[in-house]
Amino acid sequence: MNVTVIGVGYVGLVTGACLADMGNHVICVDIDEAKIGVLNGGGIPIHEPGLAELVRGNVGGGRLGFTSDFDKAIAHGTILMIAVGTPPGEDGAIDLRYVLAAARSIGECMTDYKVVVNKSTVPVGTGDVVRETIQAQLAARGVAPEFAVVSNPEFLKEGAAIADFMRPDRIVVGTEDECAELLMRALYAPFTRVHDRLMFMDVRSAEFTKYAANAMLATRISFMNELAILAERLGVDIERVRCGIGSDSRIGYQFLYSGAGYGGSCFPKDVKALVRTGAESGVDLQVLRAVESANERQKRVLLEKIEQRFGAGLEGRHFAVWGLAFKPNTDDMREAPSRILIAELLRRGATVAAYDPVAMQEARRVLGDHAGLTFAATSSEALGGADALVIVTEWKEFRTPDFEHIRASLRQPLIFDGRNLYEPALMAQLGFDYHGIGRGGRTSVASRRGAERSRPASR
Repeated sequence: MNVTVIGVGYVGLVTGACLADMGNHVICVDIDEAKIGVLNGGGIPIHEPGLAELVRGNVGGGRLGFTSDFDKAIAHGTILMIAVGTPPGEDGAIDLRYVLAAARSIGECMTDYKVVVNKSTVPVGTGDVVRETIQAQLAARGVAPEFAVVSNPEFLKEGAAIADFMRPDRIVVGTEDECAELLMRALYAPFTRVHDRLMFMDVRSAEFTKYAANAMLATRISFMNELAILAERLGVDIERVRCGIGSDSRIGYQFLYSGAGYGGSCFPKDVKALVRTGAESGVDLQVLRAVESANERQKRVLLEKIEQRFGAGLEGRHFAVWGLAFKPNTDDMREAPSRILIAELLRRGATVAAYDPVAMQEARRVLGDHAGLTFAATSSEALGGADALVIVTEWKEFRTPDFEHIRASLRQPLIFDGRNLYEPALMAQLGFDYHGIGRGGRTSVASRRGAERSRPASR
């Protein structure tokens, strides 16, 4: 099939590459000529495991191309996928300017039947607005080719996007057009060979499904983070509680990890947008307002622990921060908890040596130049002379570090772990003053024995 993807950001590039890998002929188009130049030069403007190889393989195979020529791109695809950014405003409203600009370009260029697929996360009712925008452009040209507008929200996790696209839990398609449904079935047939993962519904329900899914996941995270705060007060280990409730098949283990708060481009934006949609519709979404509030509080929990240990004045203190991206396997710094932590440490007079395996370039851009902030080339380099190590992102390379080296590098053996990477019992045996999230319980006999078995001989 001939497919055009409008937008070469995270969703657009992954979508285009994965569809091309299944034999479709895909053109990705974007107004950002610099990005198109990078892609045509063999570069990748974002970090996503496996994406560079997938893009280069399909470009080499002649199935994937990049252009800034909208006339060419719109003419190419029977299926036109809109995958542009929908940034939030200060009030939580979603900015649809890029979606509507794409719709106008389609209306200005199309000459035959098209299926216009909205993959961007958009408020309920956007499909109607996209349809009206295209129709207005066609009317201005005095032409009337038929088209259908489809909602096909993405459910891609940053860091695992290719696997999510290739082996989806579900493929949600919103359409009331019979021809569009047939084409979408054909497009996704290679991804549903084991069993049918396609779910067809009306456009508005599909738009709402994406928001509902992200809001549910954000709710689970904030719920566990609130319980973690209470667990510390009650002398309870939230990790044991997580295992206890996650074993219930009605609950499951996913998204039950306590930590330093969620971030990224989806959860914060989508929760805000859904709350705003509710307010505009006369419905106060009290649970989601609490989810958002709890997350903002959780992003400051590491700072609170540091202040409890050192006091409110942090002048002369120096901290090593491991992990800057909002999650592992990405360089995305949007709404990352590390941004708040580092800004507040600097504001209180402390200095920071920051390290991330992937997000250093993006961190320099986002955090900017500051006299008290340095960027370390390695995790080991960040440790030198620090009063404490603060872990914000759970990268794999942080899971089993050289604890003896950490202890020797720090001024004192002190770790603030915002992702509960280590067992408190093991940390105590290794001589560390260890502060996790919600790890207030007494160490069980099993945990002590496990820590003893896990204790490295030379660390």
